[in-house]
Formats: sequence, structure tokens, C-alpha cells
Amino acid sequence: MSFYAETLKGRFQPEECPECLLALGFVQRGGDGQLVPIPPGLAANSLLVPMEERIESTQRVLARARAAVHQVEEVYRSVGSDSGVRVIRGAAAINATLERVVNSCHDELLTAQPGGGRAQELLEEALPSDVAALRRGVRQRTIYQHTVRTHSPTLSYVEQVSAAGAEVRTLDEVFDRLIVCDRRIAFVPDPAEERRQFALAIEHPGLIRYLVGIFDHAWERAVPLDYAPSAHRPPLLANETRRAVLQLMVNGYTDETIAGRLGMSTRTVATHIRKASELLGSRSRAQLAYLIAKAGLLDEDEPAAGAL
Repeated sequence: MSFYAETLKGRFQPEECPECLLALGFVQRGGDGQLVPIPPGLAANSLLVPMEERIESTQRVLARARAAVHQVEEVYRSVGSDSGVRVIRGAAAINATLERVVNSCHDELLTAQPGGGRAQELLEEALPSDVAALRRGVRQRTIYQHTVRTHSPTLSYVEQVSAAGAEVRTLDEVFDRLIVCDRRIAFVPDPAEERRQFALAIEHPGLIRYLVGIFDHAWERAVPLDYAPSAHRPPLLANETRRAVLQLMVNGYTDETIAGRLGMSTRTVATHIRKASELLGSRSRAQLAYLIAKAGLLDEDEPAAGAL
């Protein structure tokens, strides 16, 4: 401003004129190279009017966009399900909807991921958005099954999101897939359809409270997964996983069904059953079930040390 004051007094050096005064139009260079101070009111017209016009244009676009969103919301409410539950069809539509909702989370993201370790490409795709949500203050809690404790890609993902503030726990139980964003919308697979092609989007407050209650109950029973590269699976968890396998076997499930429910391979299921058979000295599946029941190994209390 001191240079502008000097130009008004006729005392200045043209070569010393700050570029900002020329850019803003408060000083103009004449044909002879001399600098001419411009009254601020005149300079403001050429400087501010175009900016105000752009702002007004943006505000008009914003108003039209808000009106369009309001109209679509009215259609959604009138045509959509009154129950607060709608069906999303197709893997692409499900993934796109989940991505938009997760990216819009502000407070909390709850996730239950059964089925063991997830594919590495899916984890790599989810990592940037999950870390971004954590950095903007979204609390994330995720439940996996115990089998992820030996799945390297999932453990690597857990290490990175945990460092950003996520909480991860594991269970040896069978549970259903669930995603809840900000306790306002939840996603579950449609149990009557193929999981990857049909999903239910739930917005009914009562249903969401019910699902969050189920999640919180499972969370309290789950074991924290504090993973570090040097960490090893605790022996107790190996026993818990084996007990889950044996419980399903005693209930009459096949190896293939057990593998699908616990998120592990059929070979791993067979290995757990074989080791239990060796420890108990059984020669058949039926005898193994009898010996397990006789020894009370699947009772609620912890098994005797070294039993399984």
C-alpha cells in the first residue's frame, strides 16, 4: 500500500511497482510506461463484479441441485418401501452404493465380516477409503472370525487401519455380514438370494437399533486383534477355532458346510477333526462325537489344559 500512496503523490519508480497492484487493477501502466493510480471504486468494479457474478451463478446451480435432490427424495419416499428396507441388485450397484455411503460417514462405521480372510485385491481397494474415513474422525469397529489371524493379507490390512485408529476383534462364532454407517443406514445380504448379487439397504431406525444391538453384543464377546508383524496366534484361539469346528461337526454338519460357515478351507476343517481324533483315540466321526460329549469338551467352561 505504501507504493500506491507514493503513486498518488507522484513519487514512484515504475520498475519498482508490485505486481499485485497491477494484477488487481489499482495501478495501470500507460502507453509511455508511466504508472497511473486508479480510484479504488473503479478498480473494484472490474475486479469484484465478475467474481460476484460467478458466485451468483454457482449459487443458482446449487439451488437447482438442492431442488433436484429434494424432488428425488420425495419420489424415493413415495415409491420406495414403506418398511425402510429396499433391495439393491447386482454386484456393481452394491459396491457403488457401499462406496458412496462409506465415503459419506461422519461418526461411526460398524462392520461384521464373516467368511475368513478377504481377497487381497478387495482389501487393497478398501484400504484408502477406510484410512481416509479414520483420518476425518470416523470411529471404525470391525469383527472378523478367528481364522483371519493366520491370513497374511487381512493381517496386513488390519495393521494399517489399526495404526490409523480402527478397532478390530475376532470371534469363533458364525455370524452374518453387516455394515452400519452413522447408525442411519445398514446393509445386510438378502438371505433368500445370492449374497453377492442382492443386498438389503435398511434405513428404518428401529431395525438399525436392533442390528447395532446385535453387533454390540457380538463385540463384547469378541477378542481384540492387536496385530504386529511379529505376533503369533495365541494357543487358546487355536483351541477356540477347533472347538467351533467340533461343535458344528457334532451338530451333524459336513466338512464343506463347516468350512463355509467358519471361513476356512475344507482341508483345514479335516485337519482339526483329524487332530482331535488322534488326541482322543477315536476311529470314526461318530466315535469322536461320542468321546467329545463324554469328556464335556464343548461345555461352556474352558477345556482342560492340553485337551485339544
